Amino acid sequence: MYSKRFEKEAFKAAVKENVKTLYRKKIEEASKQQIFQAVSYAVKDIIMDDWFETQNKYEEENVKTVYYMSMEFLMGRALGNNLINMTAYTEVKEALDEMGIDLNVIEDEEPDAALGNGGLGRLAACFLDSLATLNYPAYGCGIRYRYGMFKQKIKDGYQVETPDNWLKEGNPFELRREEYAKEVRFGGNIRFEKNPETGRDEFIQENYESVLAIPYDMPIIGYGNHVVNTLRIWDAQAIVDFQLDSFDRGDYHKAVEQENLAKTIVEVLYPNDNHYAGKELRLKQQYFFISASLQELIAKYKRTNSDVRKLYEKVVIQMNDTHPTVAVPELMHLLIDQEGLTWEEAWDVTTKTCAYTNHTIMAEALEKWPIDLFSKLLPRIYQIVQEIDRRFVNEVRAKYPGNEEKVRKMAILWDGQVRMANMAIIAGFSVNGVAKLHTEILKNEQLKDFYEMMPEKFNNKTNGITQRRFLAHGNPLLADWVTDKIGDGWITDLAQISKLKPYAEDEKARKEFMDIKYQNKVRLAKYIKEHNGIDVDPRSIFDVQVKRLHEYKRQLLNILHVMYLYNQIKEHPEMSFYPRTFIFGAKAAAGYQRAKETIKLINSVADVVNNDRSINGKIKVVFIEDYRVSNAELIFAAADVSEQISTASKEASGTGNMKFMLNGAPTLGTMDGANVEIVEEVGIENAFIFGLSSEEVINYENNGGYNPTDIYFNDWELKRVIDQLMDGTYAKGDHEMYKNLYNSLLNTQCTDRADTYFILKDFRSYADAQKRVEEAYRDQDRWSKMAMLNTACSGKFTSDRTIEEYVKDIWKLKKVTVPSGQPE
Repeated sequence: MYSKRFEKEAFKAAVKENVKTLYRKKIEEASKQQIFQAVSYAVKDIIMDDWFETQNKYEEENVKTVYYMSMEFLMGRALGNNLINMTAYTEVKEALDEMGIDLNVIEDEEPDAALGNGGLGRLAACFLDSLATLNYPAYGCGIRYRYGMFKQKIKDGYQVETPDNWLKEGNPFELRREEYAKEVRFGGNIRFEKNPETGRDEFIQENYESVLAIPYDMPIIGYGNHVVNTLRIWDAQAIVDFQLDSFDRGDYHKAVEQENLAKTIVEVLYPNDNHYAGKELRLKQQYFFISASLQELIAKYKRTNSDVRKLYEKVVIQMNDTHPTVAVPELMHLLIDQEGLTWEEAWDVTTKTCAYTNHTIMAEALEKWPIDLFSKLLPRIYQIVQEIDRRFVNEVRAKYPGNEEKVRKMAILWDGQVRMANMAIIAGFSVNGVAKLHTEILKNEQLKDFYEMMPEKFNNKTNGITQRRFLAHGNPLLADWVTDKIGDGWITDLAQISKLKPYAEDEKARKEFMDIKYQNKVRLAKYIKEHNGIDVDPRSIFDVQVKRLHEYKRQLLNILHVMYLYNQIKEHPEMSFYPRTFIFGAKAAAGYQRAKETIKLINSVADVVNNDRSINGKIKVVFIEDYRVSNAELIFAAADVSEQISTASKEASGTGNMKFMLNGAPTLGTMDGANVEIVEEVGIENAFIFGLSSEEVINYENNGGYNPTDIYFNDWELKRVIDQLMDGTYAKGDHEMYKNLYNSLLNTQCTDRADTYFILKDFRSYADAQKRVEEAYRDQDRWSKMAMLNTACSGKFTSDRTIEEYVKDIWKLKKVTVPSGQPE
C-alpha cells in the first residue's frame, strides 16, 4: 500500500465530495466523465504531499538535475499509470467497485494527453517514468499543445485530420504555475551599444513581438518510492490583454495580432511545414519552449547557487533530437546578455551543460532552417550562431588545412541554411545514438567527419520502454501471471524476467501463457468489432504493424504481401493456409501524400478481402483508427507477430519492437535498429529475420546497382500485385488512385530513386519469412516456447537500464531518497 492515508473509506468520501464541489451533484447522478474527474482529483490530492516533499528534498540537497528538452511527450492516460506507480491500483479498484463504479470504464473517459506523435515522444515519456522510479531529479520540458497533432478519422478509407481537443473537459492532473511565467521575444532588430559604466558591449532587442509563456506542471510518479518529478509544459498567452480602450486608440488589430500569435504557437504539434508559414511557426514553437525553460532553469539555479559560471555542476540539458538545439545559442544569449558572462565563460558553461541525442539517420529529419527565416525571427540568436560557426570553422581549418570539403560538411551555416544537428554536435559534450547499429552508422556514415574530429563525444544508449505501463498496466493478466511465477521484482528490475526461462520448457506454464494471449486477443477482437465493425477470429494469427506511417517503415511492403496472399488463395482455394488477421495502426503526417495513399490502400484492400466470402475468412485486414498509447496497450498484449520491417539502416532503434517482445510476440523483421539487439538477446531461432542487411542497403545507395524493374519483369506474381495498384482492383475501377505508389516503386516520377526503400528487392525474402511464421505457429509447442522466451529475454529493453546508462556516462546524477510526504 502506498500510504496510510489511502484508506478506502476516506478515498470514497473524497470522490463523493469532489463530485459535489465540482458539479453540485450526488455520485448517483454524475456522468462517467464527472466521476473520472472526481476520482482524478482525489488521487491528485494524495500525490500532492509527495510532490511537495520531493521538490523540498531536491532543494535542500541542492542536487544536480537533468532537464529533458523535447518537442514531444507522448504520455498516454495518467490515471491508471499513476495508480500503478502509487501501488494503489488494486485498492482504488476495490473502493470504486464498492461504490458500483468500474475503474476500467472510468479510465476510458480520460483522453490521451495529445503532447506527442511517435516513438520520439513515447521514449521521452518512458524516460520520465524511469527517472522518477530510479530516484533521479528530473524535469521534462515541452509545449502544452491545445490540439496535439490531430485525431485521426478514417472516412471512405482516407485519413481525415480532426482537432484533438483533449483539454475540452480540463486536465485534472495539471497545475498552472503563473508565478513562473516568462516573456519570449521574436523578431525586431538588435541595437548595439557600449555600456558607459562597464565598458561592455550590449545588444538590445527592439521592435520585437512577444508572448508570455505560462508553465503547467504535471506530476511524474516513481514506482512505490514517493518520488514525484515534474513534466513542465508551456502554454502561451498574449502579453497585451484585450483592452477595450484599444478600439479608441486604433490598437485593435495589434491586440488581435498578439492574441493570435500566442494562440497559434501552442495550437498544434508539427504544423505542416511544407510551406514557409509552417516552417516559421515550427521554429517559433521550438524557441518558445526552450527560451522559457532556460530562463526558469537559470532562475531556479540562482535561488540556491550564486555563481552562474558553475551552472553545469547542478544542471544538465539533454536535447531530444535536433528540435531543442536552439537551447545552445539561447543559453549563450542568457549567460552573456543577462548574466554578464564573457563569450569564453558562457561557451565553457554551455558546452559542459548541453548533450544531444540523435534519433534518426534520415537526412531530411536533421533540421535545417533557411537563414533568412532564422535571422528575421531570432535576430540576436542568429548573431550568436554566426559567432559559434565562425570560431568552429576556424578550428576545422586549423586542424585540416586546405580541406574545404570538411568545412562544407561540418559548418553550421552553409548554403543559406542553419544546420541544427551540426550545432548540437559542436556544442554538446555528448552525442549519442539510440541503438548499437544506429550509433555505428552515425560514426561511419552520417556524422563521420565529426566522429573523426571529436570521437570522445560519441556513445550509444540503446532505447528502452517502461514495463510499468506496457506490462503492469497494459497487460494485467500476463503481469499477474509473471508475478505469480517469479515474484514482483521485475516491476523495477526487468532483468529478473529472465527467471521465466525455465518455464518455457514446462508444458503447463506454456498453456497458461497462451491462454492469457488468447484472452487478450478476445479483448482486442471486441475493440475491433466496436470500432471497425469487423469480426476477427481470435484463433487466427494476429500479425501486427503499428507505428508512424513512413515509407522507410514499409507498411507498403506489408500490404503488398497481403494482396499477394489474397491472389494465392483465390487461385488455389484448396491450398493449406492458417487464418491470419493483419492489423495496422498508423498516423501519416498531414502533408505526406504517399503515406496517406498507403493508408487508403490498406483500407481498400481490407474492403475487398474482408467482404469476399469465397475465401472463408482466411484473411482479415484491419486498420485501427487513431493509433495512440491507450489502444496500443491493448494491441501489444494481443499480438502474435511483431512486424518490424523497416529498410535496414533506416530505423534508428524502434521501441514498439520492445513492447511486442515484452508481451510475448516474436519479431518478424529486418536486421535494423534495435531488432539486431533483440535477436542477440532472444536468439535468431526465436525471430523471423529477412531482407537486405544495412551494409547491403548502404552499398546500393552509395554505388548503385539496383534496378527494381529487373525484379518486376522477372517475378510475374509480384508484377501482378504491383499492376493491381493500377488496374482498379482495389480502387473500384479507378486507374489513377495509386499511381504515386506505383511510380514510387518503379520509376523516378515522384521520387529521387526508383524503389527508394527496396520493397521489391526484399519482397521474396519477406514472403518466405511469412511462410516460416505460419509453419512455426502450426506447431503450438514450438510457438508457445518462442513467445515465452521473447518475454523472458526482454530484460535488457527496459528504459530503467537506458536511464542508468545515461546517468553513469552523461548526466552524473545522484539518487535522492524521499520520505513519504503524507501525514501518518
